[in-house]
Amino acid sequence: MASEKNAVALTGFFSSLFHNLPRLLLTNLLFAVPFAVTFGIFYLINTLTGMNSMFIYFLTVIPLFPFYAGVTQVTSHMVRGEENVDVLSNFIGGIKENWLRFLVHGIIMYAAVFISYYSIVLYVGLGSKNGMFYVPLVLCILIAVFFLFMFFYVPPMTVTFDIAMKDIYKNSALMTIGEFKHNLFAVFGILILFMLCATVLMCSFIPALLIILTIILALFFVPSILSFIINSAIYKNMYSMIVDKDSKSKSIDKKMENRRNGQFNDNEEEPDTEDFSGLDIDESADGDEFIFYNGKMMKRSYLIKLKKEAEERKNKK
Repeated sequence: MASEKNAVALTGFFSSLFHNLPRLLLTNLLFAVPFAVTFGIFYLINTLTGMNSMFIYFLTVIPLFPFYAGVTQVTSHMVRGEENVDVLSNFIGGIKENWLRFLVHGIIMYAAVFISYYSIVLYVGLGSKNGMFYVPLVLCILIAVFFLFMFFYVPPMTVTFDIAMKDIYKNSALMTIGEFKHNLFAVFGILILFMLCATVLMCSFIPALLIILTIILALFFVPSILSFIINSAIYKNMYSMIVDKDSKSKSIDKKMENRRNGQFNDNEEEPDTEDFSGLDIDESADGDEFIFYNGKMMKRSYLIKLKKEAEERKNKK
């Protein structure tokens, strides 16, 4: 049963990927301009100062990360199952609404990578002289993996929910452990993507062609595909958990308010059952894919069931 479910999910992923591929390429085109400009600026800084440091290049991530908000906004709409996503409006909207938060995310991400990289390099060198240093080396690697998993959730959570920064990082940290299986799915997808890119680059024996292909992959292919892979692996569970948590929190707040008002029968305040009779859904369509309805991801078969139950309740009245 589990293998069948995974096979269906994998089939749905590739179907959605190929269906949205033109929009993903357009998203990369929009992302390519700020990417090229910011990388060019730090390349000049690195060259003129003579520092030749990889982390000068990596500083690009800080001013560039607000533009990644646009990429995340587009791909999150795609994995929710929305048809014909308007790339331009979502890309620009994602930047406008989230640029400041993503700038902070970029700074935190840069600091995490910087500290993790140099800590690992330090303990690898010390470990070659004294085996005891392999213990903190393993710890540093685990912390680096923790940050990697956490940043799977930070961007999509930021563009989807209007919640405080501390809650974004708290929820992301919890899902890093709680959603470990889906995090591994995301890592597996990322590895496949980079293996494909490495294969393409290895087939280019001319240095000039290697540079051209690297630029093409970096600017016009990898960013949105990477975001799509990560969101496909983690988005639905992340969305459900945050929505359910928020719903439970509101329910508790309502009960506490009822107690303060001297009311102890909470059932009187429960809303009427939702009316699905007006739901427009093609019952004859093949497949049982997820459909985004009223702020939730639901399977087609479940929505059809709810619609029929609503119609039966309506007929009994």
